[in-house]
Amino acid sequence: MKLLKIKQTILYTFITFAFTGICNAQQGTVIVNQDTEITELLALKKEINTNEDASDRYKIQIYSGRRTTAESNQTDFKGNYSQWSSKLVYETPNYKVWIGSFRTRLEAERALLKVKKKFPNAFLFKPKKKKE
Repeated sequence: MKLLKIKQTILYTFITFAFTGICNAQQGTVIVNQDTEITELLALKKEINTNEDASDRYKIQIYSGRRTTAESNQTDFKGNYSQWSSKLVYETPNYKVWIGSFRTRLEAERALLKVKKKFPNAFLFKPKKKKE
């Protein structure tokens, strides 16, 4: 009985290897016909999305005060949190360190929880629109 099982196993193995040697994957080429304006629109959308001065976005302020301390806080922030950008802003009479440019309040609050571990005085805000 054991000899029969061994023969069956060898036969199945041989058949499996024979069929896998015969089978070939399909090969071909794909041609994408795309309007040239699509790439221009995508580039424009990227530019709009990366605009840091968008006034409808949330930001986090980690410091407000003297310039030297603001610069050191900004450097410290960049060393600990590289995933968000930081910006040094002067609003009379203080220098402020603003970070991020968050589309939703939920996204900003999640980031604030992480930032508050290192900067406990950090808070969330939405900048006022500049009048032109």
